[in-house]
Amino acid sequence: MDTRLTVQRKEKALETTVRKEIEALRHMTLGQLKEKYAEAFGEETRSHHKHFLFRRVAWRIQALAEGGLSERARRRALEIANDADLRVRAPKTTFQQDFSLSSASAVKGRVTAEADPRLPATGGTVERRYKGRDIVVNVRDEGFEYDGKLYKSLSAIALEVTGTKWNGFLFFGCAADNGGTNEER
Repeated sequence: MDTRLTVQRKEKALETTVRKEIEALRHMTLGQLKEKYAEAFGEETRSHHKHFLFRRVAWRIQALAEGGLSERARRRALEIANDADLRVRAPKTTFQQDFSLSSASAVKGRVTAEADPRLPATGGTVERRYKGRDIVVNVRDEGFEYDGKLYKSLSAIALEVTGTKWNGFLFFGCAADNGGTNEER
């Protein structure tokens, strides 16, 4: 009975020591964790991920204190690793071009983008009253024209007008759910 009580006390003391060590890891800097990793594993780490290093070192502390994997589990892991068909490099043929395809199977023609349903057709205008000014934008095939300049997006025009970033569709009231109303803001 007395021996069993002594063993339990030693286990509890060991558990407390392991917990304290792991808790100390939580407050370490990245550099300190790297040093602790080198101490625990006997090699430098290439990782700069603090949480990863914390978990690895904590696992190692527990494994050393409690014995790690059983010999049977180690043997099984080695069997699985040896049976795995792993490649260090991809096969050379994977990324080479296949020139055996005929030109008859190639797609011929152009893919055209559909017009955004929130915008009027090419040649139409988008208008907005902003701080007492009427902002009128002409919709073109190649973008949007405002004040004699061509812009790629309505957002770029909204930025030019307001000086802050806006979603162009919202700024000009083109969002699908608001029915295209332009209210002064």
